[in-house]
Amino acid sequence: MLNGAGAAGIACLELLKSMGARHENCLMCDTKGVIFQGRTEGMNQWKSAHAVKTELRSLEEAMRGADVFLGVSAKGAVTQEMVASMADNPVIFAMANPDPEITPEDAHAVRPDAIVATGRSDYPNQVNNVLGFPYLFRGALDVHARAINDEMKIACAEALAKLARLDVPDEVAMAYGRKLTFGRDYIIPTPFDPRLIHVIPPAVARAGMETGAARRPIVDMDAYELSLKSRMDPTASILRGLNARARNAQARMIFAEGDDIRVLRAAVQYQRTGLGKALVVGRDEDVKAKLEGIGMGDAVRELEVVNAAKTDKLDEYKAFLYRRLQRKGFDRHDIHRLAARDRHVYSALMLAHGHGDGLVTGATRKSAHVMELINHVFDVDAEHGAVGITALLHKGRIVLIADTLVHEWPDEEDLANIAMRGAGVARHLGLEPRVAFVSFSTFGYPRSERAEKMHRAPKVLERRGVDFEFEGEVTVDVALNARAQESYPFQRLTGPANVLVVPARHSASISVKLMQEMAGATVIGPILSGVDASIQICSSNFTASDILNMAVLAACKVG
Repeated sequence: MLNGAGAAGIACLELLKSMGARHENCLMCDTKGVIFQGRTEGMNQWKSAHAVKTELRSLEEAMRGADVFLGVSAKGAVTQEMVASMADNPVIFAMANPDPEITPEDAHAVRPDAIVATGRSDYPNQVNNVLGFPYLFRGALDVHARAINDEMKIACAEALAKLARLDVPDEVAMAYGRKLTFGRDYIIPTPFDPRLIHVIPPAVARAGMETGAARRPIVDMDAYELSLKSRMDPTASILRGLNARARNAQARMIFAEGDDIRVLRAAVQYQRTGLGKALVVGRDEDVKAKLEGIGMGDAVRELEVVNAAKTDKLDEYKAFLYRRLQRKGFDRHDIHRLAARDRHVYSALMLAHGHGDGLVTGATRKSAHVMELINHVFDVDAEHGAVGITALLHKGRIVLIADTLVHEWPDEEDLANIAMRGAGVARHLGLEPRVAFVSFSTFGYPRSERAEKMHRAPKVLERRGVDFEFEGEVTVDVALNARAQESYPFQRLTGPANVLVVPARHSASISVKLMQEMAGATVIGPILSGVDASIQICSSNFTASDILNMAVLAACKVG
């Protein structure tokens, strides 16, 4: 049963018939009802090819007893009564966009046994053309196909069906915030599945070669699949996954520095891209003037501007802050000044009281000063286990460096804590952590008193019985280069490290900035970990895009 007799609908039906569906079992409807043999109104040669001999005339009649509904028509075209009249275990593809013919919740309300798919990313079973066309064309181009025939299309569809039945990688499941296994809510792979690039093109290429469409057949298919895998940039997959997780979370994000144009642009983009609600701390007139100054005056109506002068929660905030600071030399006048006049403290108080889900700050002040202010509200110091971890993305590789924010000169216990935090962040990003304690020495040579703590830190992790790979102390090349690791067959890493724990904050900072400036690495962070709230602190040189990335991390509660 197909509703929507345009180019998309007709193409879908023709492909189904090529796959074996019988002509007399396929009913097509348009705005005037069932397309039957003998109908003259609203007909053309393409519709006529799919006319069937039937007494059914309306969509409602055609839905009775139907096993499958394909919709490429319009919002609300299908009612709950129509769904209720379908056969057992019906399959409903309601693919009208942006609103489907019937929503999954409405369909399941009357038919819990239904398998429902839509074109929407916020529902299970998203039918998205990005699952097929780039990979279909990849396979066709790689064999220099004369045309894309039905066999190649069917090969693409069958490859997708096969992939949906396989175990789903952790990074894909994390993007959707749930474990994905083949079943009613997972009948088709997600657009974030990194395996699409090396599963579909080979299937399409094989079909092209078998049907004579290929002008340049691929001789070594295994080598071809390996080359496709190497094209997949894991950093792009992780960033897409983070955005999907943030979009699912719909976090109310507090942007503490509403007087900065970069922050305002990031806040507008956060909200307009559907990531959640942006709460901007600032004065209405300032926010309005700055947005108008960059040609974004219409965004004023979208953002929620918050400040101490507009809230009825200030007394509650001050009482909370006074309880935390009264034995640290702060009187009530100090408390009022902090809560009512400092945007960083006010933003942190909002977060502490559940009036936001995440906080992004630090774009206008030095990070050390911002952390000192936030520490009035949350424990974000080394004593309480806070750690700063920076992600470097370069040439398809991701390496986390820690600690880049909190510990100035950590001892071996601190280093072990930093390693554990780094492993946690790696897992949040969909990586299996491999931690290396890096130094200028490798396994005790050359000896140096300053490198001793790097030698002792792995022993601390051994005593703690952690569940991730670690090694050290080693030089950076041994940590990151698999061939260099072969010189030390006893070492425990199964591949290049992706978490580097460095001796001190200054060496971490130097490493990050050197990679950024000399190698052009993309930097995300430092990611604040080990705090009982979702807070991310930006650097003063961040762009609006960088600030938005930190908001995404905060929304995903990475840390």
